[in-house]
Amino acid sequence: MTSAAGPAAPRPDSAAPPRVLTVAGSDSGGGAGIQADLKTMLALGTHGMSVLTAVTAQNSLGVQGAWPLPGEAIRAQFRSVVDDIGVQAVKTGMLGTAATVETVAELLAGVAAPVVVDPVGVSKHGDRLLAADAVHAVRSVLLPAATVVTPNLDEVAQLTGVRVTAESDLRAAAEAVLAYGPRWALIKGGHLPGGDAVDLLTDGSTEHWLRAPRNPNRHTHGTGCTLASALACGLARGAELPAAARAAKEYVTGALAAGFPLGAGIGPVHHGYRI
Repeated sequence: MTSAAGPAAPRPDSAAPPRVLTVAGSDSGGGAGIQADLKTMLALGTHGMSVLTAVTAQNSLGVQGAWPLPGEAIRAQFRSVVDDIGVQAVKTGMLGTAATVETVAELLAGVAAPVVVDPVGVSKHGDRLLAADAVHAVRSVLLPAATVVTPNLDEVAQLTGVRVTAESDLRAAAEAVLAYGPRWALIKGGHLPGGDAVDLLTDGSTEHWLRAPRNPNRHTHGTGCTLASALACGLARGAELPAAARAAKEYVTGALAAGFPLGAGIGPVHHGYRI
């Protein structure tokens, strides 16, 4: 329909926002995985894209099933996005199998953008999301491709054998993770006791301690995915890694505080709390 003044003028093309790619599994409950990543990317003003590695049946009570996608499907998704649209940062999450880890590491070798590796091993409910034979592949081919790796304390133990029981152990954890080749390690200490949730970001020579008041909210599903995605968004915008990590910590702290009940178990963090 046109007005008496004639048809509306066409809108000029807008500049595209920074482009961030997540390579991860789907969470059918919407709280973690690809779904959490894309919500985070939208909330932080970037254009999120996805390469699906696995489909899970998942809700607030746990993971009821997981089905990995074949390498051919992963490669096709990755090439389709990267070759046409391009990426300014990549985040990896649940990969599941050794074959998937090796496929993703091979694809990342051809990308110049920063890579955030969230070495997802166990779900919030204790469900194993990384096959035992895939741990070696993560150590040997994925971590060397990472600009920064973001393990929680359980994942540190799974990858390195280092058990962190106090804040003073975070340095040893970071040193053990860095030995596998990532440029930076962000060791998440949220499971430690104490008044603050403290993380350590280091490249082995400089340290950045990230602290935030601990929130008693039990609805924390998707926290790790959200932090890694927020970090990738900051890097895509051109921030230096320490600044991107501080901004990601601030965002996820607010999302966690706003987490809400969903279903009969642990609800998700609120990705859109700033909107």
